[in-house]
Amino acid sequence: MHDSRQQWSRIDMYVEGTLDLLEMLIMHPFLKPEDQPKEVVHMAQKAIIRYFPVFEKVLRGHGQNFLVGNQLSLADVILLQTILALEEKIPNILSTFPFLQEYTVKLSNIPTIKRFLEPGSKKKPPPDDVYVRTVYNIFMS
Repeated sequence: MHDSRQQWSRIDMYVEGTLDLLEMLIMHPFLKPEDQPKEVVHMAQKAIIRYFPVFEKVLRGHGQNFLVGNQLSLADVILLQTILALEEKIPNILSTFPFLQEYTVKLSNIPTIKRFLEPGSKKKPPPDDVYVRTVYNIFMS
């Protein structure tokens, strides 16, 4: 259990920062098709320039298994989700971030996470055209 206010503050800070990037990924399927390639480039630039260097530095500098301490936190789960979603769009996004690469492999091999990521699990696929149309019909009609 994370037991200090400082640890909880860091978890919150990492979650909020990562959610900014994750939100871009979530909204991507709802963009006009002609805008989607530009947005992928924008997301990649933001991840590579702004977000990943921060997490790479954290992981390099503290010698622990997770972002905050040696225990899995929401910050780890949200970052892993964001990285995996980005890798679906940009397979080599982590090529210059060795600590994030190692971290992603390590987290992906935690038994419960590994089962969730396997084919046939309850993991939802990325939104397709049918999903996007359904959402538009519900919220825009």
